[in-house]
Amino acid sequence: MLDAIRWDTDLIRRYDLAGPRYTSYPTAVQFDSQVGTFDLFHALRDSRKALRPLSLYVHVPFCANICYYCACNKVITKDRGRALPYLQRLEQEIQLIACHLDPTQKVEQLHFGGGTPTFLSHDELRQLMARLRKHFNLLDDDSGDYGIEIDPREADWSTMGLLRELGFNRVSIGLQDLDPAVQRAVNRLQSLEETRAVIDAARTLQFRSINIDLIYGLPKQTPENFARTVDEVISLQPDRLSVFNYAHLPERFMPQRRINSNDLPAPAQKLEMLQRTIEQLTAAGYRYIGMDHFALPDDELAIAQEESTLQRNFQGYTTHGHCDLIGLGVSAISQIGDLYCQNSSDLTQYQNALASAQLATNRGLLCNADDRLRRAVIQQLICHFNLEFADIEQAFNIDFRGYFGELWPQLRGMAEDGLIELDNERITVLPAGRLLVRSVCMVFDAYLEHSNRQRFSRVI
Repeated sequence: MLDAIRWDTDLIRRYDLAGPRYTSYPTAVQFDSQVGTFDLFHALRDSRKALRPLSLYVHVPFCANICYYCACNKVITKDRGRALPYLQRLEQEIQLIACHLDPTQKVEQLHFGGGTPTFLSHDELRQLMARLRKHFNLLDDDSGDYGIEIDPREADWSTMGLLRELGFNRVSIGLQDLDPAVQRAVNRLQSLEETRAVIDAARTLQFRSINIDLIYGLPKQTPENFARTVDEVISLQPDRLSVFNYAHLPERFMPQRRINSNDLPAPAQKLEMLQRTIEQLTAAGYRYIGMDHFALPDDELAIAQEESTLQRNFQGYTTHGHCDLIGLGVSAISQIGDLYCQNSSDLTQYQNALASAQLATNRGLLCNADDRLRRAVIQQLICHFNLEFADIEQAFNIDFRGYFGELWPQLRGMAEDGLIELDNERITVLPAGRLLVRSVCMVFDAYLEHSNRQRFSRVI
């Protein structure tokens, strides 16, 4: 078992920098419009030839109500009828993509994200899943990881029953905070009872895994009231928790302009919230996986980390990083072999492209040899807190010290500070450095010095 993380306030203050979350390397900031549908078709052909397994991500952008903190691609509307034209175009995209793949390629992972996927009616959800099953090889034996994001205000027992019937076996529940003052400040009123009802339904219906999302750093939060939320969440016994740092970027995300910046907790309070949360979750038996994620020891993520098979992609930590990821819907990102590509983030442009029988791909990136090498280094560090130079040297036919020689002074400085242990054979992220693993990964990011750091959240 990995050593527990160790809180070091001085180290955190020195290395709490703004930087990527590394759901990919290179990150989406590097995507450009030179990548288009031709590149996507070429990558799909390679996937078909290799018969690689698939992971499908389906983006449903609609929400009935706006949450002020939200930085997702979404469409706020009370008009449920707006989903119909979107679903028609989404079904076209499913058909266009699937015809370039082999029908025997198994879909090991499926995830509906949003927005609020349960904004769709029961009939619409049935029809969408029927289209996916018609065009892709979805598993029927409940062995796949088929998850969906749930807003408890938009789901009840009948909804949960339908989702289980359609093949979903994992749910991720948005909660963020239970304190009424905080909920009012971010326009998301959601009771503990609503949340518990959805979790009870998921357990009764034998969903395999339940994840709860929390956010610290929201307006009106204090270390004391957030600790009460964490205690309540622990009592619900989710298999996994995601505890995100709220990044206040009102210049980029318009809904955040409705948040009074004077109501935001001070940096010292945010640090205290995180420290107390870690202590509470650790005492309750949760393991720190990395990058805001916690899981019970018998969860697949914790087991994969023990067995050094954990990976990371646009869906976060995963046991399915070996799959080609196909993104469907507005703003969705695909990762197929060495190609990253993203659909238009504008709903009208997305729908118009597909109305013309064209895919909505409008930007992306094709990894070069250096990208692949650095991606492997970052993935190993962020998933396992350890990097054996010999593994990278063998896989990429390089001399690690020679290739990354210019980074050595920076790495040595991190070692002197107690962030990592460094010798001629490996890098080990120490318990005091694990909360700051993004900062270690940033050393290997060849693009970061050219990027605008304001586009990224801080590590803590």
